[in-house]
Amino acid sequence: MADPSSYRPKPGQIPDSPGVYRFRDEHRRVIYVGKAKSLRQRLANYFQDLAGLHPRTRSMVTTAASVEWTVVSTEVEALQLEYSWIKEYDPRFNVKYRDDKSYPYLAVTMNEEYPRVQVMRGHKKKGVRYFGPYAHAWAIRDTVDLLLRVFPVRTCSAGVFKNASRTGRPCLLGYIGKCSAPCVDRIDADDHRELADEFCDFMTGRTGTYLRRLEKQMAEAAEEMEYERAARLRDDIEALRKAMEKNAVVLADATDADLIAVAEDELEAAVQIFHVRGGRVRGQRGWVTDKVEDVTTGALVEHALQQLYGEERGDSVPKEVLVPALPEPVEPVQEWLTGRRGSIVSLRIPQRGDKKALMETVERNAQQALVLHKTRRASDLTTRSRALEEIAEALDLDSAPLRIECYDISHLQGDDVVASMVVFEDGLQRKSEYRRFQIKGFEGQDDVRSMHEVITRRFRRYLGEKERTGEWTDDESTVVTATGTPPADGTGTPNADADAADGIPAHATGSTPAHGAGELLTDAAEAPLTSSLKDEDGRPRRFAYPPQLVVVDGGQPQVAAARRALDELGIDDIAVCGLAKRLEEVWLPGDDDPVVLPRSSEGLYLLQRVRDEAHRFAITYQRAKRAKRFRSGPLDEVPGLGETRKQALIKHFGSVKKLRAATVQEICEVPGIGRKTAETIAAALVRAAPPAPAVNTATGEIIEEEEPGATPDSPGDPVTAGAPEERRGQET
Repeated sequence: MADPSSYRPKPGQIPDSPGVYRFRDEHRRVIYVGKAKSLRQRLANYFQDLAGLHPRTRSMVTTAASVEWTVVSTEVEALQLEYSWIKEYDPRFNVKYRDDKSYPYLAVTMNEEYPRVQVMRGHKKKGVRYFGPYAHAWAIRDTVDLLLRVFPVRTCSAGVFKNASRTGRPCLLGYIGKCSAPCVDRIDADDHRELADEFCDFMTGRTGTYLRRLEKQMAEAAEEMEYERAARLRDDIEALRKAMEKNAVVLADATDADLIAVAEDELEAAVQIFHVRGGRVRGQRGWVTDKVEDVTTGALVEHALQQLYGEERGDSVPKEVLVPALPEPVEPVQEWLTGRRGSIVSLRIPQRGDKKALMETVERNAQQALVLHKTRRASDLTTRSRALEEIAEALDLDSAPLRIECYDISHLQGDDVVASMVVFEDGLQRKSEYRRFQIKGFEGQDDVRSMHEVITRRFRRYLGEKERTGEWTDDESTVVTATGTPPADGTGTPNADADAADGIPAHATGSTPAHGAGELLTDAAEAPLTSSLKDEDGRPRRFAYPPQLVVVDGGQPQVAAARRALDELGIDDIAVCGLAKRLEEVWLPGDDDPVVLPRSSEGLYLLQRVRDEAHRFAITYQRAKRAKRFRSGPLDEVPGLGETRKQALIKHFGSVKKLRAATVQEICEVPGIGRKTAETIAAALVRAAPPAPAVNTATGEIIEEEEPGATPDSPGDPVTAGAPEERRGQET
């Protein structure tokens, strides 16, 4: 715990002007970002007697090791810079709203020749009209399904549209009357665009015109005794009315406004937003946050506005924003919103009438959201704290292990040996810190040796980062390499370049792996590491931060290997333990008997979660490597031969077997293959040994099978002797 007086700036150093300040910890991580109208007055509040500070503020200033600031011209610039830095640094002591997912919008792509109605998330595109956001995508689809009876606009993807145009047959919606089928020229581009404009008009609230028109057409059809057409028009009117019921009018005069309400207690706050467009509630969203700093309701509103409109422009920012409390001061925030919209935005507290009544409804929703959140996470903060305290007590640690790293080894009978590293901070997953390793020091199955290699590589990189950033001290100059001997250059420092490829981030390999960062298709979303790869001052750096506790998946041998690796590197301030699967025993280095935690222990539950996450992350990576190896073929060994030319070769010859029998001159006949490349391909196919014949184990019959990678459409496992289940082995 740092003493704030040790890094307190001298009074004359802090300017008396607007600016943004950053507190950093001992590892140079930014832990808090704030703005101030007067930097001198604001920063002075942090360096008063600790007893007079709010507990969360006290925790922040004692965790910090330095403070720095940037002077700006206006408070609006300070607001914008604060938002940018919070997004960039992700400081642990700033207010961060959870459930920051991308909410779905109903979008009409007016920038296309044939506009399409669809659900869209993420950044808004130019030329697309958006309606929403909605809380759920199914709510959009329900509304669209009703409206397509009256406005049969195209909803299919570009691929389906092109296929229908090629075959001359529309999709199912075209047959049942819910699409005007422009793909087969049932309607021309101009008429279809007019239909899309009418759809947008209806969504913006101009509904009376279309209802009156349909009612008139229904009456005319009935007079002419066209009862079937009259019945269809009646059903269309009913569909429009149902769609309107989903968005009842709540504010008169076609008002566009966002209403923000906050429900809070001492620890947490829930924010609810109602999006009103054209006088109707078009969408609802909500966030929950831990109050990690001493913050007022006005400040919570300001943070919500930053998160809500920080990436928005134009009409996405409404003319009116109604809030329960105004930020202090309010002028810079209002000016910032006006700049993002491009016209004046009114930020105020509703006092009477319909807007006041609707704000009360939003406040009730916020209260219910906070109660529901607390019900779901009953005693969650207390439970996590208790779990960390139980681990510290059981392992005899000086303090609770706020950062825990867990390692696991995975392989298939000694092949494709990989390892995983997962990180938990404050008892929660820190998925942006997850890493994956390929064991490259040896071949074969040896979990103990693999664990030693991984721990060595990870913490050698940590020491290298310390040296590079100037945190290296003279008493650390006796560090040795993984073999127990000083480095060859005699400097006593680890060679960081030797392991430059260590610790592959979850998204950095050819396979696709939240707040956070671990199954192949989901890991890309779970491990967004865009900022972790940056190596500038204050930003997350790979392997730069040490854990208080290293957990390994295994028993005494694995724990001993991990401890030996740390000792060889001269690291003695990081605790090590292992969790054995058989009886869930906790093993410590040098102890003959395990530590047995009670089955109901929160500490044991947390260790199990950490271990299971490391196992899942490792086996996912191992399976990806195995699948990639099984899909590879002899053509993969040809340097510079891309996927397009591989497919051209297979299409020309029909199979790798026939390609192998071809001459160099015949290979040159394939478009895009020159003489030199053909010679390289022929040499590679000669070197590649033919696969062993597959055998039907029931009949003994030899089955002729194409080689792996023979056709681009058949990337499955190669056939080998024996049944698949008999060959699979045991994954670890």
